[in-house]
Amino acid sequence: MPESAEKEARRALARLRRALEKSRRELHALTGAIRHAEGEDFPAGEYDQVRDRINDLLGFTEEEGRRLEAKILQAGGLEPGRVRRS
Repeated sequence: MPESAEKEARRALARLRRALEKSRRELHALTGAIRHAEGEDFPAGEYDQVRDRINDLLGFTEEEGRRLEAKILQAGGLEPGRVRRS
């Protein structure tokens, strides 16, 4: 993978992760506001499902980040499991 492509992929992944984290915060705020407004009529199950989907997408970004890191390390001749961060 050329360095510019690697850099752009890492940046895009970071942007997606930040957008999903913001979505999770906004959903939390929306949940609180609507729950307060609707009381017992609040569709908690639907909101839980949306939260779970966002969490699944965040999990995808973590997995993809690990995959991308491994690919970059392998392209540089390193084993992914042998590199330690200090």
